[in-house]
Amino acid sequence: MLEEKVLAIIEEICEDDVIYEERDINLKEEGLMDSLAFVELLVRMEEFGIEVAPTEVTYEEIDTPNKIIQYIESRVKQ
Repeated sequence: MLEEKVLAIIEEICEDDVIYEERDINLKEEGLMDSLAFVELLVRMEEFGIEVAPTEVTYEEIDTPNKIIQYIESRVKQ
């Protein structure tokens, strides 16, 4: 369920459903996520009870759908 919600948020931010099939796609390199979308993703993480400052995580740490899911799962479990 968490994974599905995260993917839905990523799809909404990136405006592309390719993330469902290619979960290791680099969102920045493929032009699906710019700096504003990155900040929007951080804000949307609040839906999971996670507060993340833009300086707290680098883009490289969460540049694919799989990495984003893993990051959120690890923060939710804390």
